[in-house]
This record gives sequence, structure tokens and C-alpha cells, in this order.
Amino acid sequence: MGALNKVTVSSIYVHAPFCSKRCFYCDFAVEVNSSDNLSAWTRALSGELTAVEREGVFAMSEAIKTLYVGGGTPSLLGPQAMKGLAEVIGYSRLEDPELEWTAEANPETVTHDLVESWYNTGVNRMSLGVQSFDTQVLTWMGRLHGPDGAFQAVNAIKEVGICNLSVDLIFGLPPRLKRCWRTDLFKVLELDVPHISLYGLSIEPDTPLGRSVRDGSEFPVDEGQYRDEYLTAVELLRAAGYQHYEVSSFSHPGFASRHSSAYWDGSPYLGLGNSAHSYSESYRRWNVRDWGAYKALATGTGITWGEGEHLDLASRSLERLWLGLRTASGLRLEDLDDPQRAILESWVQEGWSVLEDGRVRLTAEGWLLLDRLTLELDGAPVG
Repeated sequence: MGALNKVTVSSIYVHAPFCSKRCFYCDFAVEVNSSDNLSAWTRALSGELTAVEREGVFAMSEAIKTLYVGGGTPSLLGPQAMKGLAEVIGYSRLEDPELEWTAEANPETVTHDLVESWYNTGVNRMSLGVQSFDTQVLTWMGRLHGPDGAFQAVNAIKEVGICNLSVDLIFGLPPRLKRCWRTDLFKVLELDVPHISLYGLSIEPDTPLGRSVRDGSEFPVDEGQYRDEYLTAVELLRAAGYQHYEVSSFSHPGFASRHSSAYWDGSPYLGLGNSAHSYSESYRRWNVRDWGAYKALATGTGITWGEGEHLDLASRSLERLWLGLRTASGLRLEDLDDPQRAILESWVQEGWSVLEDGRVRLTAEGWLLLDRLTLELDGAPVG
């Protein structure tokens, strides 16, 4: 591997892998563990960060702009978790008044004491993994909260003073569950939160869900239902005043996720924790996935990144197209060549995109075809 130029990052992702149980569909790098993990987690992060600083490829900005703590279930680490993280990163780096500090939580783990401690430490945005309000669906997923859990958690968070709040929902569930998607959408609107993220259920082979599909005891949703549920959500959320600013993301004006937007605009970022990714313009790497292996490396040499890749011009071009097309900002027409522009004309006729103000933006129907359309544009003949 050739020498890498040092890059200063102002967006940090920190992974907290711990969960009370693994959800039926989950393929994330999680550790099912109910013991006290906070000290082990902060020690490991400190060891990794020391190695990162010693290596000198990624350097944290003196004023971090976005900090996102995901998982897993970070709230399982308790009220002192964000204070411990701040001590690892350095309080001085977290003093920017414009800092967006997000931490994820599951409804059943949210308490007044937890939110108050996090808020006093500097957390000013929370993301709740709600997924559904249907009792049968929550049981099938393996979620530990009931239909009222989201309302109780949101009320506790707002009472403390955190108003920048996001909620996750999953659509595209197996039809035998008879989940009423519109009911869940109306319920999420009742929460009155400024940000909603929607995720289509993906069937990963090494999950309990994947194994159930293989043995025929479960059946995936068909494309028609998946499409209808996505478009129904777009229609209802837009009508309720949400801006559809990215394929999966809806927000009230001024509440778009600045951390996620840093990913989409190609800004460099640093990932800490097992399975976390770090990125600069021409280089990406990722930490080992297993928590035990990560912890051993982090508290030993500190070098936790096992693999990485240099991004050639072709890879960077493809990524630029995909990232641009997934947001409401779209792509600048002046950055595309004539064959690519010809393809865009056919997309407009199909209702998959619009051309305006010198940019191409995908419609909701186009976003359903994001991967296919990206490859089509990338494969346009040159000259």
C-alpha cells in the first residue's frame, strides 16, 4: 500500500455493539451481552484512537461538526456512556456550538435519568429504533418494547429538552404478518418528531430470517407490495410537511441529519469501534467485525483496522453517481457527459427523474430503482 495523505475529519461515527438480544432480521455487528460493558468499551475506543493518532492517516478536527453513536443499542451502556465517550474524544473537540451529536436508543432503554445525563454531556439529537407499533410485528421482530414504548420514550426525551429526534420504521415485511403499514405511518406522525427514516426489510442469509426463508417457513415480500408501501409512505409524509431529502430520510425543514449528509456529499469521516468504517476521498478501511477480537486489538496494539481499499477513478466515479442520485440535491448536469444526459432524458419520460435548475433528481419511483439507474448511468458509452 502506498503512502496516504493525512486527512482531517470533522465527522465521527462510534459503534456501540451491545444488544439485549439479536432481532430476527438483524445482520449488524452486535454483541448480545447484558453485563456492564461501559468501561471495556471506553478503554477499547481509547486504545484505537491512540493508534489512529499515532498512525497519522486520519486526524480528528479540533472542532468536530458531527458525532454519531450507533449500534447495537448505545443506550444499554447507561447514563454515563456519553460522558465516558467525551473523555475519550476530548471535551475540547466537542465545544463547537454547531455540533450535531446523535446517539441511538431503543424505546425500552430510555429513562429520564439517561436522557438528562446524555443531554448534559452534549447529546442534542437522538435516534429511536421503533420499527413498528404493531404488537404482533414487534414480537416477530424480537423487539423488546410494546406499541406504547415509542410514545413513552419520545415524551421522556422531549421533557429533558432534546427536540431534534429521529424515528426508524421498517417496511416490506412478510405478508403473512398482515401488518397495516398505513396505521404505523399515522402512528409515527402522532409522535410529532422532526425526522423519520424508513428502511425496507432486507433478508440477509446469515440471520434467523434468512434461514427461515431458505427452509420455506418464511416468505419475503413481493416487489409490488414493497413498492406500494414505499410510495404510500412518501405520499403521506410529504403531505404531513416532511421533506423527502434522501431516499430513506424525511425531515421537517432544518432537521436533516448533518452526519448522514456528510457521508452523502463525500466528506471524509472516521469510524471508531468494531466494524466501523473510515473514509477519505481515495481510501476506505474498516475495523474487525467481532467485538471480542476488536477489544483485544484495541487494548493491545490499538490497530483494529483489518482491511482497506484504495478507490480508483472508476470506483470514485461510480460512488459519486450513487451518492448524488440518492439525495434530493441530485447531480449537476454539467458534471455529466452527452451519453449520460441522453440516458437522463429517457428517465424523465419514465417518470424516474426530473431535470431542473441544472440538476437531475430522482423521483420516488426512481429511488426504488437507485442501484439499477446508477449502474446504467455509469455504464453509458464514452464519446
